[in-house]
Amino acid sequence: MAILALGLCGCQTSGPSDITGSIGSIGEKPASPRIDLATARERHRANPKDVDAAVQYGKALRLNGQKAQAVAVLEQAAVANPANQALLAGYGRALADNGNFQQAFDVLGRAHSPEDPDWRILSVQGASLDQLGRYDEARQYYTSALKIAPDEPTVLSNLGLSYVLSKDLPKAEETLRRAHSLAPSDQRIRGNLAMVVGLQGRTEEAESIAKADLPPADASANVANLKRLLARKGDVNDARAEARKISAPATR
Repeated sequence: MAILALGLCGCQTSGPSDITGSIGSIGEKPASPRIDLATARERHRANPKDVDAAVQYGKALRLNGQKAQAVAVLEQAAVANPANQALLAGYGRALADNGNFQQAFDVLGRAHSPEDPDWRILSVQGASLDQLGRYDEARQYYTSALKIAPDEPTVLSNLGLSYVLSKDLPKAEETLRRAHSLAPSDQRIRGNLAMVVGLQGRTEEAESIAKADLPPADASANVANLKRLLARKGDVNDARAEARKISAPATR
């Protein structure tokens, strides 16, 4: 969900639903407003067979941190509508947010087809495989996604974080610098780059990346968060453990 989003800007806390922004809810406009949970619940209860109502209610639950409930709602809808790709995409996202990475990968495989692949779904499938430790397979999915959406920064960010998980920090930095150059305003990608630079012992450079072009308050918060993160990581093995703990694929 995209893999190891640090979310440095604005004192954000990293979490399973916030990775690199690689793909929010599939098929959803990137700037769509947050769904009101009560409204979505009532709409779903009024017509439990309405697929769109189930998708929106599941999304509202997920954004409200009720991940297991989101899975339950979308699983029930998917049983009744096993061929609805938009529903399967939402269900796969909810599974990934809940840490059910193998099941998420399998469900998302049914949310698009080889004849009409969706780069967003390919990217989140790659992120799910990364969580399962299947790094080489994950990168095949990122490569396929990049063939459809060349130089898409969120896919590159997921790919860079895949290299973090497999301890290849120089390659991770190279890939994340490319992603950052293509999306310099994406604070999650910036945070990931700062983290990778810091993990290689270049603390001052990492802090410079974390606070560049930000208001003083945000810059200070970013640096403080970066220091806390790096303090928890004595080596790359710790980074890998932290990545698995705070990451999960997202969908747009």
